[in-house]
Amino acid sequence: MTPRQAYVNTVIRHYVRLPGTPLRASRRDRQLAGTLYDRRIPLVDVWAAFVLAATRWAIRSPEQRRLETIRTLYYFLPALDEVIQTSPDPAYVQYLAGKLRPFVAEKKRRLEAVS
Repeated sequence: MTPRQAYVNTVIRHYVRLPGTPLRASRRDRQLAGTLYDRRIPLVDVWAAFVLAATRWAIRSPEQRRLETIRTLYYFLPALDEVIQTSPDPAYVQYLAGKLRPFVAEKKRRLEAVS
C-alpha cells in the first residue's frame, strides 16, 4: 500500500465513524482525501477539523434546529481551513473529542450492524 493510499484510508475510516456522516464514503470523498494528501495536510489537522465540525453538528442546544445529515467529506473543508489558520489547542480538541465519544459509539454500532 502506498503512503497516499494509507492516508486516504485513514481519512475515510475516521470520516465514516463520525456522527451524521454516511455509512460509506463516495468516490468523490476518496478523491478529496487524496487531494488532501497531495496538499500535504497533516492527518492531525484533518482529525481536528473532523472533531470541530462534528461537535458543532452533533451537540446543539435544544432551541436550535437539528442539522441535516452530512453527505460529503467536503462538509469539513471550512473546519479544516479554520484549523490550518488558527491551530486550535490540542487539549481543546481532545476535550471536544471526549464530548463526541457517545455519538461515535452509536455510529460504530450502526456500522457493525451493516457489516
